[in-house]
Amino acid sequence: MLSYRHAFHAGNHADVLKHFVLIELLRYFNRKDKPWWYIDTHAGAGCYALDSEQAGKTAEFAGGIGRLWGRDDLPEALRAYIDAVAQFNPHGRLTFYPGSPALAMTQLREQDRMRLFELHPADVSLLEQTFARDTDRVLIRKADGFAGLRGLLPPAARRAVVLIDPPYEVKEDYRRVVDTVADAMKRFPAGTYAVWYPMLARPEARQLPERLADLGAESWLDVRLALRKPARDGFGMFGSGLYIVNPPWVLPQTLEAVMPWLVRALGEDEDAGFDLEHHIE
Repeated sequence: MLSYRHAFHAGNHADVLKHFVLIELLRYFNRKDKPWWYIDTHAGAGCYALDSEQAGKTAEFAGGIGRLWGRDDLPEALRAYIDAVAQFNPHGRLTFYPGSPALAMTQLREQDRMRLFELHPADVSLLEQTFARDTDRVLIRKADGFAGLRGLLPPAARRAVVLIDPPYEVKEDYRRVVDTVADAMKRFPAGTYAVWYPMLARPEARQLPERLADLGAESWLDVRLALRKPARDGFGMFGSGLYIVNPPWVLPQTLEAVMPWLVRALGEDEDAGFDLEHHIE
């Protein structure tokens, strides 16, 4: 299915969690001079205009990045994320929101590389426009990222952050996420794999973190941010999470400091909160 367009959701609470953590992962990789690859299985359009018809239709960014923008009490780790977003808004007004590949590009060095997959023809075209000046470091493929990841592992650099962030429009996405991570761990055990998932009432969503845990990674982290009490009718996303295989050892400490602040900033009712579990060898 190719109906999903992230432009409707750009900058929402799920993007805040996902992208804050992504920046932390890449900043950690930059502690060493050795090159790394960033691989995105569902890259989207790259960058999104928040004054577009699509973004304006839902205005989800107002409850996400909009609640952080311009604040002077940000935790240090969140400031790094906001500074990355600010690179796309040089005049200080929040007009554009960078997607995962664009944010990753803010951390990319000359020796690093990006490999991006996207199937939606319109988004592929926009993605190519976004990175038109960086074709030496960024390779874009109009292909299924679940399948395409196999051919990239292990990467030449032997260091990689892989973001797996499908739309979960169909039940099959949940199965394919687990199968893809299992295969990736066999092909490249040292890779860092970050899986974003929605918090929904449907059983596939509730079971996904458990199924990922059953893969038996020696080092892992699971962080969840709930914004509100689940709806009585069971519909709607009330939060989101990230399951990370081979996370940096410093990440739990960072999340312990930042997540309570995010709950206060983004939470919508008394059921807002976060959960953090991890085991790092």
